[in-house]
Amino acid sequence: MSRRTRLVIGWTAALLAAGLFAWLGLWQGGRAVEKERMLDEVAGVLAQRRPVPLAAAHDRGRSQSYDWTAGRGRFAGEVLWLDNQQRDGRVGLRAYAPFRPRVGDPLLVDMGWAPGAPDRRRLPRLQLPTGEVELRGLLAPPPSHGLDLGAPMARQADGWLMLRVDPAAITVALASPRPFAPRVLRLDPALGYGLPRDLRLLANTLPPEKHRGYALQWFGLAATLLVIALVLTFRKPRR
Repeated sequence: MSRRTRLVIGWTAALLAAGLFAWLGLWQGGRAVEKERMLDEVAGVLAQRRPVPLAAAHDRGRSQSYDWTAGRGRFAGEVLWLDNQQRDGRVGLRAYAPFRPRVGDPLLVDMGWAPGAPDRRRLPRLQLPTGEVELRGLLAPPPSHGLDLGAPMARQADGWLMLRVDPAAITVALASPRPFAPRVLRLDPALGYGLPRDLRLLANTLPPEKHRGYALQWFGLAATLLVIALVLTFRKPRR
């Protein structure tokens, strides 16, 4: 194989790999911008706390947006537990309770976090308020998750365990006559029932600064690869 052929093959591979690394860097940078925009939106909502009706949870045009809400209704049905949820560096489960507002269709209420039991087949217990109650909190998209592999939820001996929050699947599993909202209610921590909770949004995902760090790493790999290709191109061949 001639030197010219080797150079063409080598540069083609180097440019393809460097292009991929640069694309990954741009993607990580884009994720950082998206999350900063989300945090700014939530900060504005929490600063004003102007409540919209609970029925706003069903507005699919705002399924990826955030609103402060308040309203009355009743908890109805069993608690659903979302697996692999972090809080202060510990992994446990997050409780979601079906709630039927006085006006509108059902939604899920984030009741807080509980540590996982040593026996993972056993789920925590949570006593829900009875009768009509008034809720307030942050309407937010369900927690992000990876690829939709396998069933989103499964029936355990003592309740429901979820791998991801899928309102459509929950509607079917609970035989609800009305669909669950695409957004969930992050319950105000100041309310005196439920489990330990807060309104932080990035407990189970990377913050913007981490994405920027990864972006710099990918850009650095792309630049390093091109430098190596240049060195190999202009290095004098050994005799």
